[in-house]
Amino acid sequence: MTYLTQKTIKKKVSFSGIALHSGLNVNISIKPAKPNYGIVFKRVDLNSNNIIYPSFVNVTNTSLNTTVENEAGVKVSTIEHLMGALFGLGIDNALIEIDNEEVPILDGSARNFIEKIKSSGIEISDVPIKVIKINQEVKYSDGERYISIKPSTASLEINFELKYKNKIIGNQKNKVKVYEDDLTDVFNSRTYCLYEDIELIKKNGLAKGGSLENAIVVKEKEILNPEGLRNDKEFVNHKILDCIGDLYTSGYRMVASIDCSQGGHFLTNQLLRKLFENKENFSIIEIKEKNLPHSLINRNLLRSIA
Repeated sequence: MTYLTQKTIKKKVSFSGIALHSGLNVNISIKPAKPNYGIVFKRVDLNSNNIIYPSFVNVTNTSLNTTVENEAGVKVSTIEHLMGALFGLGIDNALIEIDNEEVPILDGSARNFIEKIKSSGIEISDVPIKVIKINQEVKYSDGERYISIKPSTASLEINFELKYKNKIIGNQKNKVKVYEDDLTDVFNSRTYCLYEDIELIKKNGLAKGGSLENAIVVKEKEILNPEGLRNDKEFVNHKILDCIGDLYTSGYRMVASIDCSQGGHFLTNQLLRKLFENKENFSIIEIKEKNLPHSLINRNLLRSIA
C-alpha cells in the first residue's frame, strides 16, 4: 500500500447543524466505503430514489451554493465545503448519509469537516488512484467573469481573483498549489456576504439559517463579526475552497492549472461541462508506481496528496 492508492475514512463521523439556506437542523454521517465506490450521498429521510451522485452533470443549481439532483428530482445542496474537505484530505470513497436536503453549514468553512474526518483516521487501500490530466486549455466566460483550465506538469494550481466595489473586500487575489501548499487558511475561510444583499437573498427564500456564527457579513467599511477575519485573504480563500469542492464533482483528483476572475459555482460547473464534452481535452490516468509518469506527478506531490 502506498500514497498512490485510494483512501476512505476508518470509522463513521457525524455532524449536526443548521442548514444555511433552509434554516433546518440537519444530521449527516460520513461512512467508510470500498475502493472505486466514489463519493455518494444517501438521503436517509427517504425510502426510495435516495441515492445522489455529486457529479458535475447532476448539478442543477449554482445560486449561492452547489446543488446536485438525481433523476427522481431528489436533491442535496450546499455540498461544496464538504466536497472541498474530502478532496483536500484525499478521500476517494465515502458514503454520506443525510436526513434532509441541505448539508449543514457549521461555521461557514470546511474546518469542522477537516478536523473530524482527520480524527477518524484514514484507511489506505491497495487500489491505485485515478487522476484527470488536462491535455489542452479550455475557457469559459460570462461577461467580465472568466475561468480557464490548462495543462500542468505536476500540480493543481488555482489562481483566483475577486473584484468588489466594497473597500473591505476590494480586489483580492491568491494562488495556491493544492497538493503542495499548506491550505489551512483556505479550509478555515468562511462564506461571506454584503450586508446590503441580505434582504434580497432572504426574499428569494435563501439564507434562512445565516448568522454571524456561520458567515462573514461586511457592511460598508466594517466587518460585523466581532472576531473579525481569520486570515487577511479570507474572502478569496473561501472562493478557492468553493472551487476545490466544485472541481471534485469531476469524480477524481486533477492535475491542472486553473485561472479564475470573479467566478463561483456557476462558472466552475460550466467549465467542467465544457471540458468533458470533448475527450481530447483530458485523460484519466490510473497512477501506478511502476509506470508513474514523472513528468506528470512527483513523489513529493504524491505524499502531499495523501
